Amino acid sequence: MQTNEVTLGALERRIDMSVTVADVEREVEARLKKISRTVKMPGFRPGKVPFKIVSQTYGPQARSEAIGAAVEKAFGEKVREQNLRVAGYPRIEAKPGSAAEVLEFSATFEVYPEIELADISGKSIERPVLTVGEAEVDRTIEILRKQRTTFEAVDRAAEEGDRVTVDFVGKRDGEPFQGGTAEDFPFVIGAGNMLADFESQVKGLKVGDSKTFDLTFPAEYQAQDLAGKTVQFEVAVKKVEAPKLPDVDGEFAKTLGVADGDVAKMREEVKANLEREVRRRIQARVKEQVMNLLLEANPIDVPKALVEAESAQLADNARQDFAQRGMDVKKMPIEPAWFADQAVRRVKLGLVLAEVVKKNELHAKPEQIRAMVDDYASSFEDPAEVVKWYYSQPQRLAQAEAIVIEDNVVEWVLKTAQVTDTPVAFDELMGNNTGR
Repeated sequence: MQTNEVTLGALERRIDMSVTVADVEREVEARLKKISRTVKMPGFRPGKVPFKIVSQTYGPQARSEAIGAAVEKAFGEKVREQNLRVAGYPRIEAKPGSAAEVLEFSATFEVYPEIELADISGKSIERPVLTVGEAEVDRTIEILRKQRTTFEAVDRAAEEGDRVTVDFVGKRDGEPFQGGTAEDFPFVIGAGNMLADFESQVKGLKVGDSKTFDLTFPAEYQAQDLAGKTVQFEVAVKKVEAPKLPDVDGEFAKTLGVADGDVAKMREEVKANLEREVRRRIQARVKEQVMNLLLEANPIDVPKALVEAESAQLADNARQDFAQRGMDVKKMPIEPAWFADQAVRRVKLGLVLAEVVKKNELHAKPEQIRAMVDDYASSFEDPAEVVKWYYSQPQRLAQAEAIVIEDNVVEWVLKTAQVTDTPVAFDELMGNNTGR
């Protein structure tokens, strides 16, 4: 048995192997003898089938298995000898023109990249800083009030923020177009659910008013047959309702889960939840910077086999997501190639993170995993049940462990790199639309 390694590219290798026919035939005979001890055939007692008949019946199968085992053994020995980390599965091919006494094969495969981690001590990270105070609590309570807005009918012209109910007919070249007609259609002026030019024409109208006006759709409008086209709308206002925000009182506190309606307790809970969310968002921003830093500092080639596997997994995740939303995935061809760029990033990041964890001993400790689960569970009504749910299934706990490992990497990077604390505005961090 002989082997020879050839480098084909940055990560691609080929091992040429030869297996002697005599060794294969000895293995074939051994396999057939083993089969003959238990094989059953009509007209013969178990184990009494003539060896010639066993050989005729099972010989091709035994020879195929013997050759496969010999090649696998040769490949495994060479991989171990060269300390190669094989990524994916090798492609085994028989080589034509072998000598009568040997069988020659080649195994083409990819290996994991060798990663020499770069020094990141001179790299920069900006860490957002935000202290939750009474102003932030007030701002959040105001958002919660707006989410619970009710509307009351008013006898006046429609204003910004009012909810109006209208009938409308849209015509292009004098003919109604698809999707341009509705009855008893409600929308809030300024909410952005209608085109701004449409809203501006309705603003100032009262119940019973009608209006006809021209409107030009934006060039990037989603309906291509209307994009950039000018149409005419006829609108009749049937209802104008003014927004009414709830008072911050006991009833409001109860809607937020404070059973006794204690407003002070409500503010404490809002603040605690807000601090948790602020911490989560800051951690997410810092983690994203850390991951980008590690990728930029450690450029590596990645095995195609791993990228293909990751792309297939992402495509499968997308199918499951669509299916859970009630969509018929059989009618939605989802190609793994669509996720290639994302897959490359994920594979690179996985390999670099694994090396960082290994080199700096950043593996998750049991107490860290429990702390993470407890923190997550604390936002639920029955934290103990959530903790029990996590620890009842190994795969759920594995997900928590993966998060802890990433957090350990982030902490290590923050200790190693240059970190600048940068104040961040509340609305900017929370993604609030303050323009309304």
